[in-house]
Amino acid sequence: MIRLFNVSLPGRTVLLALSDVFVVFAALLGALLVWARSGSAWMPYGTSLAQIGVISLIWMPCIYYYDLYDTSVLSSISDGMTRLLQVVGTACLALAVLYALFPEVGLSHSLLITWALLAGALLGAVRWIFSAISSAGTWSEGVVLFGDGPLAQQLSKEIGARPELGLRILGSVGIDDTAEGLKNLGGLEDLANVVQREKARHIVLTLTDRRGFMPIDDLLRLRSRGVDIQDGVSLYEEITGKLHLETLRPSTLLFARGFRGSLLGSFVSRVIGFVVASIALLLVAPFIAIIALVIRLDSPGPVFFLQKRVGKDGKVFLLYKLRSMFWDVTDSSGSLPAEASDRRITRVGRWLRQFRLDELPQLYNIAKGDMCFIGPRPFTCEMEEDLSARIPFYSQRWTVRPGATGWAQVHSGYCVTLEDNIEKLSHDLYYIKNRSLGLDCLIFLKTVKILLLGKER
Repeated sequence: MIRLFNVSLPGRTVLLALSDVFVVFAALLGALLVWARSGSAWMPYGTSLAQIGVISLIWMPCIYYYDLYDTSVLSSISDGMTRLLQVVGTACLALAVLYALFPEVGLSHSLLITWALLAGALLGAVRWIFSAISSAGTWSEGVVLFGDGPLAQQLSKEIGARPELGLRILGSVGIDDTAEGLKNLGGLEDLANVVQREKARHIVLTLTDRRGFMPIDDLLRLRSRGVDIQDGVSLYEEITGKLHLETLRPSTLLFARGFRGSLLGSFVSRVIGFVVASIALLLVAPFIAIIALVIRLDSPGPVFFLQKRVGKDGKVFLLYKLRSMFWDVTDSSGSLPAEASDRRITRVGRWLRQFRLDELPQLYNIAKGDMCFIGPRPFTCEMEEDLSARIPFYSQRWTVRPGATGWAQVHSGYCVTLEDNIEKLSHDLYYIKNRSLGLDCLIFLKTVKILLLGKER
């Protein structure tokens, strides 16, 4: 795993992204060579490698936009190729807009088409090779789980669903030889023999209670022979981007850098939030006025929806939103979380919620200091009190200011059931534990992608 933006990414996926940059760059050079040999002109502004590199990078946001680095897409050749065709079309459209705005960097139509076809073919070939390598067991390293509890079973499922990790679960050594979904390789005392017999390259510690069960001498001996030993909780966090709440220990949060407050950091964040939110609010004010008129024409009731939410340190504040539900049900059931096909949502409201336009007035909350741009999503007082009583560590969400978007928002959809809220909390705690400027930038990029796709929540 490679750590970027305070998030762990599979090394193979990072290598694939770098390969994409090289392939697109090489495809343009190849297209230039083809047309240069035919007697056609090269690029009007010259053949500077730096200039070629800049326009080549236009492809990368398109590849990211169509989720070509997501696990589900990487494991499906047919889906990947379909999205790759969409990437080629979108990249050509983006380049056409670029050339219209800056004619001096324009390519001829023949050169552009040659480049697009060559780049598309090469990107497809690279992904086919990547998929073949990832799915082949011979290219994966064996993993033995030391323990067979809930963490071991969930890790086995998560690793099995992510072939790009290059890991293959061989089984577990533990107490229960009937653990669901896991092949029992022997007892805890058989670890050294199992590793040697199965030729495992990794040991992952997944015991719930390690006191008296850890064969320290065997582990140190295996470590000295080149066997990688990892903590299961940390590996789960790296793979999934969330904390494993069932095995979460207070020390994990107590010593986390993200939970350590900084007066300077808070001050800078507050100033930046105020300035950016104020400017943005002035820019979108005319747009909000138009939406407000449409809301009034669509259904009776006020334009804005105000609701008490829980913020930093458990303090209550008034959240501002554009109304997206019928007013006659907002008072009685407005505190209930919305579902995918909620009848309370108006026609205009469904469109507003799809593109997050109902959240625009929260720029005022950010300017006031009630919220920031990125952080855990605030809920109503009733929901927060109920969930904090039912879910351990839930109140830790209140250690930072809530946000208009966050790590949980870009990974989770509607939050209705208790299980949904547990899932959301596991992402929120991951963000608080690892929060940094880099992680905030990554969340911003993911939020923009969701807005462009218009996914409902």
